[in-house]
Amino acid sequence: MTTDVADPSAALQVPRTRGGGSTLGRYILIRFLLIFPTVLILVTLVFFLIRLTGDPITAALGGRLPADQLAERIHEAGYDRPIWIQYIEYLGQVFTLNFGTTLTDNQPVVQVIATYGTATLELVVYALVVAFIVGIPLGLVAAALRDRWPDALLRVSAILFYATPVFFAGMVAKLVFGVWLGWLPISGRANVRTELAIGRDGGTGIYLIDAIATGNPAYVQDVLLHAVLPALTLGLLTAGIFLRLVRTNVIGTYNMPYIDAARSRGVGEGRLVRTHAYRPALIPIITVIGLQIALMLGGAVLTETTFEWKGLGFQLAAYLSARDFVAVQGIVAMIAIIVALTNFVVDILAAFIDPRVRY
Repeated sequence: MTTDVADPSAALQVPRTRGGGSTLGRYILIRFLLIFPTVLILVTLVFFLIRLTGDPITAALGGRLPADQLAERIHEAGYDRPIWIQYIEYLGQVFTLNFGTTLTDNQPVVQVIATYGTATLELVVYALVVAFIVGIPLGLVAAALRDRWPDALLRVSAILFYATPVFFAGMVAKLVFGVWLGWLPISGRANVRTELAIGRDGGTGIYLIDAIATGNPAYVQDVLLHAVLPALTLGLLTAGIFLRLVRTNVIGTYNMPYIDAARSRGVGEGRLVRTHAYRPALIPIITVIGLQIALMLGGAVLTETTFEWKGLGFQLAAYLSARDFVAVQGIVAMIAIIVALTNFVVDILAAFIDPRVRY
């Protein structure tokens, strides 16, 4: 005897225990323990790839200091010791969140991350909002109109969103909306007057929050206008991925028994997409958010450089130009930790939403 499943949530129900223990608890523990080898591998790769260019002191100051002063600086920093000793010492520093001191401006790398990281965080949040607003609704439209010309147009658009280099999209956006049309600012996070006003009392470093705290709508508007082009440039990259994921998964749910049951009760195709097929299609979106944040952090380097958005990516590009590999190594290691932690949080959220996600 067969029973149709009318409720999509019922199709996702699986036993939460196996062998007398909680599979959810075991899953969370395993995902947490995987953070450590992931971070270790990434930090190790960064450490040894940086060392392929030689020691950081020579890379940054070679040719600018006499040979004896250069040798003295190398000895003081410990870069003349065996590489495996440097590696073990660096691992100890990383696990205490000590990433060294920059060579070009003599700042602790942790301080650089704290100062400029809020700008990158703000940009990534804006970009995620754009990705959700653009990618998910258009994915639903493509699924509802599958195999028709709007679906084909949206699929091609998704490929273009994903395949277009971030710096090229940014330059085109600046040219069209900033130079030709004059609608939007093309650089910075805010104009000078707004920056002075919102930074007067210290602030959080997140300009939108600081602008709202002033109570002046003009400052809020200025901050949002400066964010439009960088957010669109970085957000459309991920919107293309979300569009294709939602379309594919919504179409896939049409073969589920509960969709047939709803259709037999006379539910219209539009409501089937919006109500019955929509929520299950969001599960893959949640599971890939961690990867997309990693992609956005990589894209933030080019986006921030293109729009002179002074965040962590902007500073990373500046340190690369100055060959300050101590700063580069520390920033990349911190980004690796952030990505690993983000993936852990996303995996746990996915496990709570979809009971099928278990080891």
